[in-house]
Amino acid sequence: MPGPPPLSSVRFPKPRLGLFLWIAFIVPVGILLLTGIFSSFYTVSPESVAVVQRFGKFQHVAEPGLHFKIPFGVDTATVVPIRRQLKLEFGFNTPGATSRDQRSEDPLLERDMVTGDLNAAQVEWIVQYGISDPEKYLFKVRDPGPTLRDLTESTMREVVGDRTVDEVLTIGRTEIETEALVKLQKHVEHIDMGLRVEQIQLKNVNPPAEVQHSFEDVNRAQQEREQMINEANGQYNQVIPKARGMAQQRISGAEGYAVRRINEAQGDVARFQQLLLQYDKAPAITKQRLYLETMSEVLPKLGNKVIIDEDAKQFLPLMNLNQGVAPAR
Repeated sequence: MPGPPPLSSVRFPKPRLGLFLWIAFIVPVGILLLTGIFSSFYTVSPESVAVVQRFGKFQHVAEPGLHFKIPFGVDTATVVPIRRQLKLEFGFNTPGATSRDQRSEDPLLERDMVTGDLNAAQVEWIVQYGISDPEKYLFKVRDPGPTLRDLTESTMREVVGDRTVDEVLTIGRTEIETEALVKLQKHVEHIDMGLRVEQIQLKNVNPPAEVQHSFEDVNRAQQEREQMINEANGQYNQVIPKARGMAQQRISGAEGYAVRRINEAQGDVARFQQLLLQYDKAPAITKQRLYLETMSEVLPKLGNKVIIDEDAKQFLPLMNLNQGVAPAR
């Protein structure tokens, strides 16, 4: 039985060179075509706009919706959230922050500040801002987020450095927020960053940890002092109005008594003047009339009294002395 032929005598089928070339051309072209189709469209969300560049040069701003662009890097679309409120945090970091500009690399270093009276304070605050001009935001400043952080920190240190530690920790918080907002907005407008600063809000403002307990004791003492002042004012408001009312009542009574006495005196003077006028006209008659009027007022008050003439003699038979006297029992 004959054996297998040698390998040198076996003939393999020759590959078709044209097929390989066709496949090598079609596959990359297809991939390139599909890539171009899928990269030619982009979508802009309702809260954003897209800044379109062609070969790196600004072309236009695309509104929300589905848009077409030239693929293969000819056109690029950068989405900018102009209708979203953005936030920067200073002195602390919120877990899960989505924006890289929101978080601070060294929050402990940011919150340590020196006040105008050379005391230390730890200040934590946030800045809420928005993008007003996407073109300026992308092209006017190289790093708008870090630049805004630096401007904000510089402005806050300037404002805090103009106030005492008591103002920073207690009563001056609202003024600090307002002044810092105005100054920061001026800086942003001067640089023309395409941003609008909407709000600056102080979060936690505390003294350094080394003096925290002492500061709490001072605050507690101040609160007790205010409480005692309020209690004293309450007692004052109760006692003083009452005393003033009593004083006014007595003053009014005295004034009324004075008016009454003056009127009575004026009436007596007028009556005396009238009597004097009549007396000057007829002295004897006026004197007798006054005598009779006086006796008519006095005699009824005397009771059982008998008045006789001093020249009367032996008056006992003329009257019953027991008249009007109750009989003895």
